[in-house]
Amino acid sequence: MTGPGRRSSTFTRLLRHGFTDASAAERLLDGAELSPVRNDPVLLEALGRTADPDLALQGLVRLLEAQPGPSARRELLDTVIAAKPLRDRLLGVLGASAALADHLARHPRDWEALVTYEPRDLHPGVEEFERGLAEADDPVSLRVAYRRCLLSIAARDVCGTTDLAETAAELADLATATLRAALGLARAAAPDDAELCRLAVIAMGKCGGHELNYVSDVDVIFVGEAVDGLAHEGKALRAATKLAAHMMRICSETTVEGSIWPVDANLRPEGRNGPLVRTLSSHLAYYQRWAKTWEFQALLKARPVAGDLVLGAEYVAAVAPLVWQAAERENFVADVQKMRRRVVENIPVAEVERELKLGPGGLRDVEFAVQLLQLVHGRADASLRSGTTLDALQALATGGYVGRTDAVQLDEAYRFLRTMEHRIQLYRLRRTHLVPEVEGDQRRLGRSLGLRTDPVAELNREWKRHAAVVRRLHEKLFYRPLLDAVAQLPSGEARLSTEAARERLVALGYADPAAALRHLEALASGVTRKAAIQRTLLPVLLGWFADSADPDAGLLNFRKVSDALGKTPWYLRLLRDEGAAAENLARVLSAGRLAPDLLMRAPEAVALLGDGDAGGLAPRGRAHLEQEILAAVGRADGAVQGVTAARGVRRRELFRTAAADIVASYGTEAQPVEADQGALVDLVGGAVSDITAATLAGTLRAVVRAGWGDTLPTRFAIIGMGRFGGHELGYGSDADVLFVHEPRDGVDEHEAGRAANAVVSEMRRLLQVPSTDPPLLVDADLRPEGKSGPLVRTLKSYEAYYRRWSLGWESQALLRAEPVAGDEELGRRFVELIDPLRYPRAGLGDDAVRETRRLKARMESERMPRGADPKLHTKLGPGGLSDVEWTVQLLQLRYGAGEAGLRTTRTRGALAAARECGLLSEEDAATLDEAWVLATRVRNAVMLVRGRAGDTFPSDPRELAAVGRYLGYGPGHVGDMLDDYRRTGRRARGVVDSLFYGA
Repeated sequence: MTGPGRRSSTFTRLLRHGFTDASAAERLLDGAELSPVRNDPVLLEALGRTADPDLALQGLVRLLEAQPGPSARRELLDTVIAAKPLRDRLLGVLGASAALADHLARHPRDWEALVTYEPRDLHPGVEEFERGLAEADDPVSLRVAYRRCLLSIAARDVCGTTDLAETAAELADLATATLRAALGLARAAAPDDAELCRLAVIAMGKCGGHELNYVSDVDVIFVGEAVDGLAHEGKALRAATKLAAHMMRICSETTVEGSIWPVDANLRPEGRNGPLVRTLSSHLAYYQRWAKTWEFQALLKARPVAGDLVLGAEYVAAVAPLVWQAAERENFVADVQKMRRRVVENIPVAEVERELKLGPGGLRDVEFAVQLLQLVHGRADASLRSGTTLDALQALATGGYVGRTDAVQLDEAYRFLRTMEHRIQLYRLRRTHLVPEVEGDQRRLGRSLGLRTDPVAELNREWKRHAAVVRRLHEKLFYRPLLDAVAQLPSGEARLSTEAARERLVALGYADPAAALRHLEALASGVTRKAAIQRTLLPVLLGWFADSADPDAGLLNFRKVSDALGKTPWYLRLLRDEGAAAENLARVLSAGRLAPDLLMRAPEAVALLGDGDAGGLAPRGRAHLEQEILAAVGRADGAVQGVTAARGVRRRELFRTAAADIVASYGTEAQPVEADQGALVDLVGGAVSDITAATLAGTLRAVVRAGWGDTLPTRFAIIGMGRFGGHELGYGSDADVLFVHEPRDGVDEHEAGRAANAVVSEMRRLLQVPSTDPPLLVDADLRPEGKSGPLVRTLKSYEAYYRRWSLGWESQALLRAEPVAGDEELGRRFVELIDPLRYPRAGLGDDAVRETRRLKARMESERMPRGADPKLHTKLGPGGLSDVEWTVQLLQLRYGAGEAGLRTTRTRGALAAARECGLLSEEDAATLDEAWVLATRVRNAVMLVRGRAGDTFPSDPRELAAVGRYLGYGPGHVGDMLDDYRRTGRRARGVVDSLFYGA
């Protein structure tokens, strides 16, 4: 007896051997069932070697209790103690699988299946499993026989007799034998149907690939034909369908012995909406005309397993050529990658981090990458045409399509993750891919993988390590060998041939693979440190380029930037070491012409793309920019140098803004796509307007200093108009302005006027002088009298003109007027002058409203470019910028005097204020806002893609696709983009007809 407060020596030994509930284990060992061996050290040590000693002991006691009598119990105990192979197998299964322990408790003599192993039993195949199932004559007995066979597979697995690949192959062979047995039962139940038809069962998925899990849907496709001379096709297919459906029920339905596994035929043509059984010719007709890319990917693993194997072989031979032509389909790689992303997106958020199969760095990443490479290169290399993932990976490495080191790492990671999946499923024999959250379950899982020191911590560490390897290699796997093909480095490895590299580039969407290979060779060849870093970067960069509409341009631009900055010590280090920089650069270089052009003018701006002290894509405010530009102007030697400095800052900030816009629109690994499109429009409009205002302020200071010193003879202010005044400038917008001055005390008005005009002329000239920086066009055509009027007026002249001659359209134009540079007090007084004109106290009379409507209608008919599709014109088309802005401005003219919120130069701000005032409904305001934002985004996209402004969608297919990519439409969805634009415009035009035209 053990004294109070003291633990027995057995209790201590149990803890030392891995038991977590030593008290319960001690009671079980003291029970009648184990009394003959309770002190036998062999048993305790064997239990301690299992994944879960507590579970193993409980299972052993239950098995002993279930024996039919004392002699049977004694036989079992004697065999366990005397025969180490049985002891390890039986206790190993009991410690890993509660479900198989339940089976043994229900069928207590099945333990005898583990007693002896002949050499042929070590690696059984379909024939051996068919013998094991031969006596099953109904669904219940088939389940019992299946579990008995599964017991032997699990025993070999947990004891290490078989490795992962062998275990998965045995599970697939057992599934094959089971499908044959089930089909045999179905045929026996309907012999007349069986006589009428030939039915082939084609395994797909992991069963077809000879790599099945313990618990998984068994994916199949059925092919049927009539038996010659016995029935016509329709009758034979009905008979085959009955047999196939019955076979599926035999395997899938739950009985007193549970179920085997679901048989899933949804990979067939048309999925669950299509007929369960088709003829071979019907299958071929579907695949040749209607099949999607993923269906050919699925056919990689097609394998005849049951029924008419000759017909099955004919099916596989017939579809194989179609499988190996799939990579030639348009958007092939993009479709496969999109499907992978969709799988990840559909995982519940709470499960993503525990998802072993479908999550990032999971099993599906390996399988998708391997299958993608098989489909691209298997056309010309038959050695790659294996349905088994690990065999295919080995073949890819042997052929040089994947680096050998990468293949070894991926093989190791895949084996570890699949073994985790097996052990998780084996516990309850349930279909799951989630890593358990409970510590006890994680402990059992870790110990089953041989992690015994600290099972939970070691399991999570190893799991995360392997998942990280998969995440890294998933991207690298496809692109890395392209570099090995051109790097000209000595190596014992087989390399991707030039032709194979060219094929892979075409599959990725590169239009000129020969040029792409030349760029890769120039960047990655040699033994220099620079070339080594490039070889590290380029595999991932190639993938990001391929995610754009013009990967060729992305790679070419990267080469240009690298040539310009290759000798600087920081460039490649930035891309290698700062996580965001490389992906940001790839997005920017492949999104169109504008951003790369701005970058090429001063490549050192690459530093903005990083996340270090010099980086950051957040736009800088007007005050900050103005301070920098004015300081640069103050240091400059003359107006030319000062304005050159100002334009340099403008170019850099335009690049910063464009890069921020592109990165937010495309999304990156670190930054998802910006969901609020209006926020992006506001970001660009505000940033470009601030840049323009600061540039004008600096140019004004430079010109005044050069000609007059510190003080101009007249006060001078620049008033932003149009999109400039509304903080809505796009990348290609001119700066619409008015110039106003007021002579200083004692200065002659003519002298003041000459000085003001000289300033304006010199500013406009210097801002348009050809240079490496983009010009800034200053447009003053909205001034009184338009192009016929003076460029600059005094404040009194503006007052006299507006009092006497002002037209309705000028009052409307003044709604966007806002001082942007120069004398602040003069700008404020100008605003005070025009406020009564743009916000008339009495609102607009009926005549003025009719005139405004007439002007807009005339503008629509006269200014629409000949040949343009009006429905796709972002400015003048239905629901375009003009529609929305004129509607909002009419509300401002009519009600602005009484509603302070309407007194803003910003379209979206005025629209929101009109909604809050009750001048239009929430729905109408949202419709107009959506249309205005979309039209603005399209204009920005056109400028980013083409490098020049435009109000319509590009006609060039690649440019149109790039606009679509910027707007969030993937490859092949340009038509959807145009349809969505027309639909949005049509809805907005309906609101405009009601609010503006009173229809």
